[in-house]
Amino acid sequence: MSPKGLAILGSGIFAKEAHLPAIAALPSGAGELKAIYSRSEKSASDLAQAAQEILNLAQRPAIYYDGDAATDLDALLARTDIHAVIVALPITVQPSIVRKCLAAGKHVLSEKPVAKDVATGLELIRDVDTAYKPKGLVWRVAENWELEPGYHAAAQAIRDGKIGKVNSFNARVVGYVAKDSKYYKTPWRTVPDYQGGFLLDGGVHTIAALRVLLPSPMASLSGFASQNQKHLPPHDTIHAVVRTADGVHGLVELTWGAPVPSRSEQAHGGISVTGQDGWLNIETVALDGGRKRVVRVTVATVTRNEKGEDVGEEKHVVEEESRGVNLELASFLNAIDGQDDGFGTPIGALSDVAFIQAGLNSNGQPVDLLKLVQG
Repeated sequence: MSPKGLAILGSGIFAKEAHLPAIAALPSGAGELKAIYSRSEKSASDLAQAAQEILNLAQRPAIYYDGDAATDLDALLARTDIHAVIVALPITVQPSIVRKCLAAGKHVLSEKPVAKDVATGLELIRDVDTAYKPKGLVWRVAENWELEPGYHAAAQAIRDGKIGKVNSFNARVVGYVAKDSKYYKTPWRTVPDYQGGFLLDGGVHTIAALRVLLPSPMASLSGFASQNQKHLPPHDTIHAVVRTADGVHGLVELTWGAPVPSRSEQAHGGISVTGQDGWLNIETVALDGGRKRVVRVTVATVTRNEKGEDVGEEKHVVEEESRGVNLELASFLNAIDGQDDGFGTPIGALSDVAFIQAGLNSNGQPVDLLKLVQG
């Protein structure tokens, strides 16, 4: 991996708590954080100070902010020593910033979701494919659940036939969003100007995990959406029945509208996949007092005697430390070097947005998910 000069655009919670540690985890010499951009000088300065501490830098990265031509985003993008940018800005701002960065000749890793809706995402993908991809510029969407080793371990168990032919699946997310939550207090999340609110921002993670797990893509959805908590407009809940291209069906429950913490804590959330010869369950577990998170996969397989009769089951548990953000950054930098592993594709991220959009608009009527992403 050749050395890359990096910049982070955005100074929010995830930039500090996820992207900075991911840069720190890169192999020595793979990437150097040279600059940070934010709308305000203070927020850019705060993240630069955190970067100096987390990355153990001799001096903090240069800061760029709006209001002065010498320090704005254009000035950052004019630097020839910055080869790639991580875009972690509000959802509706990202498409225009992705275009701007690519036009400046920078490779781009932009945070999920790819856009606020399918139409906006399709337009962006077509623009990039026409104007920038032929120039060798790389654009990837940062969907960390797509890279989580735990989901890949579960997918491998399915491919290896540990549970037999898949016949159904279930995904459940039950979230409680307090009004004093650090994520809720982010202004662009408090009054969202995009469909679905937390459903879009957070729900695409679960759909990306199902993309990794299921033997064929989800093809049809019929569901209902609602807003159950007044502080979570425009919607906070989706319940959907889903069918994949090869006929497997399942249930997907996504809600950030739990009325009290216990509803979330006792929901037994996660993903399960059932086959003819067993099933597996996937859950995220906090260990070491919350300092470490693992994706735990429990595989239960039927056992049979010499006559082929079912006599019980055997279980196997795999735990993989959560490190999807680290892996997505490394994958992005490898793609710049011409080593494309196929992850982080904008069209894959668009299918995640399509699922949420379909769930919000279905109102009980079937929606063709594959047709939706074709425009």
